[in-house]
Amino acid sequence: MTKKTFILFFGVLLMGLPTQANNDVQKTVYGLIERITPGYASQYELELIEQTEGKDVYEIEGNGRKIILRGNNAVSLASAFNWYLKYTCNAHVSWFGNQLNLPDILPQPADKQRIVIEPKYRVYLNYCTVSYTAAWWNWERWQKELDYMAMNGINMPLFSLGLYEIWYNTLMRFNFTDLEARTFLSLPGHAAWQWMQNIHSEGGPLPTSTMKRQTQLAKQVLSRMLEFNMQPIQQGFSGFVPPLLKQKRPEAKIDMTKAWYGFAPSALVNPSDPLFVEFGKAFLEEQDKLFGSYGVYAADPFHERKPPVETSEYLHAVGVTINKLFQQFDKGCIWAMQSWSLREDIVKAVPRENLLILDLAGKRVRRDQGFWGYPTVIGNLHNFGGRINMHGDLHLLAANQYQDIKKVYPNVCGDGLFMEAVEQNPVYYDLAFEMFHRTDKVNIHTWLQQYAQRRYGARTVNTDQAMRLLLEGPYRRNTNGTERSSIVAARPALNVKKSGPNAGLGIPYDPLILFKAERLLLADAELLKHSKPYRFDVVDVMRQIMTNIGQPIHKKAAEAFEAKDKIAFTLHSGRFLQMLEDMDELLRTRPEYSFDRWLTEARSWGETKAEKDLMEQDATTLLTVWGAQEGNDPGIFDYAWREWSGLINGFYKVRWQKFYSMLQKHLDEGTGYSEEGLKLSHGRESFRANDFYISLGDWELDYTRQVNKARTPTTQGDEIEIAKRLFRKYEKLSAAYYQTKVSNADIIKTEKTYENLGE
Repeated sequence: MTKKTFILFFGVLLMGLPTQANNDVQKTVYGLIERITPGYASQYELELIEQTEGKDVYEIEGNGRKIILRGNNAVSLASAFNWYLKYTCNAHVSWFGNQLNLPDILPQPADKQRIVIEPKYRVYLNYCTVSYTAAWWNWERWQKELDYMAMNGINMPLFSLGLYEIWYNTLMRFNFTDLEARTFLSLPGHAAWQWMQNIHSEGGPLPTSTMKRQTQLAKQVLSRMLEFNMQPIQQGFSGFVPPLLKQKRPEAKIDMTKAWYGFAPSALVNPSDPLFVEFGKAFLEEQDKLFGSYGVYAADPFHERKPPVETSEYLHAVGVTINKLFQQFDKGCIWAMQSWSLREDIVKAVPRENLLILDLAGKRVRRDQGFWGYPTVIGNLHNFGGRINMHGDLHLLAANQYQDIKKVYPNVCGDGLFMEAVEQNPVYYDLAFEMFHRTDKVNIHTWLQQYAQRRYGARTVNTDQAMRLLLEGPYRRNTNGTERSSIVAARPALNVKKSGPNAGLGIPYDPLILFKAERLLLADAELLKHSKPYRFDVVDVMRQIMTNIGQPIHKKAAEAFEAKDKIAFTLHSGRFLQMLEDMDELLRTRPEYSFDRWLTEARSWGETKAEKDLMEQDATTLLTVWGAQEGNDPGIFDYAWREWSGLINGFYKVRWQKFYSMLQKHLDEGTGYSEEGLKLSHGRESFRANDFYISLGDWELDYTRQVNKARTPTTQGDEIEIAKRLFRKYEKLSAAYYQTKVSNADIIKTEKTYENLGE
């Protein structure tokens, strides 16, 4: 679709009329229905209707023979299909397998339903999402995500695929060589932070084959987005260029930024220099040649950086120049700007009709006076780095944040999900997506009962009670922010403060709640074992139980070391290491929790062995040390920690083994070890804080260079059987480690050996 075609498309959309020929829309949605429920498409009749007061709308009813789905576009029809599956068929579609136990003849809806979708924009994805989760996806996986997006009402996804070739072609116009251009481009695992202007040249040079393959994939993804009538957010330009451009255009005003977390400085063209518009126009033209232009462009000046000049005049000029560039290229277009590093002077330099602010966490709109009346999408960020931790405030979602904020700030016109990674916390996202379609609050207890029935294929007293316990535990109030740290993925220390550079350890609920919930879930295993989502939940709750109990186990080991109690130290450190092995075995049952799968998919993006090795190193680096350049130590190491099989046994467990061996040596030799006064980085010991961490850092960096780490099969074992066995084992352990008055002597006396606990 060309730029002019899309302007016509967008104009028709605003009039509330069908945006494609009826047959095209129907063909698109019938295709989705057949992919999700093969063999059932013929039982539906699809009809296009007009918008309601400029809002998307859909209807569901039956005529005694077929299921009638009506909607004003493909996303509305897909949403109607999903709502029918959920609330008439008690079926469920998720990232972790579907529960689609449908009769041969689909049931008729009890009553006609009509749902008007209040938010004009339903925005989805963060740049980080693509690197942290989708860096190695193929078309099959993207197609599933696009179907999932349409069924949940998403109509404005971020489209950041295909940027490699746009940048490459642009740099060719500025006299870069092939190698210079590909050296500038970071590999897929780290590409998100290049598009956000934080880093460049990470892991490359980028293979030509990877660039071409991503362009091909991007065209498939974009084509499906447009078939669904989605409005893609494309990449804009806000001054970020290769530092090498300073040599090629020495007369230009190009400012160098400071280093970002150990990465080399980047370059920004000053908005007052003619090169800014020249380069930006070239970039937008190359994007148009490859993909077309669709009217919404993302640009976030000085993302997580200070501007080279911090004056109102300079920042105003930045806003004026970027908006002028966009309007000259695509008159009437919209600039989409994240609130993450938003600056008032830039915002107010842009007419309100040309700017859409994306409030990623849905909080800054209140702090910044409703963003001064500018159109705003509020959202939830929820996950950082793809960290695996059960959390999220379901009460907050159920209260309908969008409606509450819109009452105060009428300029709020959209809702969104901006998580840094997906494929975690399914209950949170199921409710978050559903709230796009609701104008009222939701009774969270009733909703959870219905959710469990849809997800597991049956409603039982046990699953109802399990959901109530999860609501009381990890999904209680005030758990919506950054996830707590993992003792599993934490860099070892006597006093472990945190794993990644953000929130610390601690369990913000009674950890015994999860034991009660898991016991209830497992009690219905025979009835529910055929549900794939049920199998995932059994593993996920058991995983959280184990990582939680790892905290007091290690604390006991540290106390034993301080007390010079060799017997107790051996017991607790051994239990901790065995817990890591048990967790690795449990998680190997699920592909979503497989480091092997991640590495295998990464290697698939290379053609030659050298290219495959390059991709594996990039994929490994991101989840471990994260990265650094020019001889710098990693600054945000362990940011993207994952409790994944393969990564636990191959990386985290080895770190803990090295640490406990070091402590054991001190005990054997009668020498002391202290962490007092060590240099900290983001609240935990820095990468090379002492001799132990220097040695550990060398090993970690070497680990990122190793290749062919993945083993097959990527999944192994039965989820339910392994979960049952481990539950018995750790339920017994919980009696010792969650009773604060139990001494080491009592534990040793009561439980002679670790191995006997699970028998």
